[in-house]
Amino acid sequence: MAPRAAADAAHAEVQRLQEEYGRPTAGDGWTDEQHVTWDAALAVWRDRAAEAQQAVTDHAKATGQDRGKLEAAVKAAVRHPSSGS
Repeated sequence: MAPRAAADAAHAEVQRLQEEYGRPTAGDGWTDEQHVTWDAALAVWRDRAAEAQQAVTDHAKATGQDRGKLEAAVKAAVRHPSSGS
């Protein structure tokens, strides 16, 4: 899986857990297991996001492209892949 797609997948997992668990301060709060699961998912998301950022930076430098424009193109491609690919 490409770095940006991996970061998006990790973010989706964090969002899924947030929806499943609710707010940690609501009701009886989260169990210890839920806290551990949440913290692990959040760490994975941060790591994958950092890898994606580094990959974009490295590619931009190697090809002489504008980093911001390249990142925007990568995000668009990941979120809206063409049906012909």
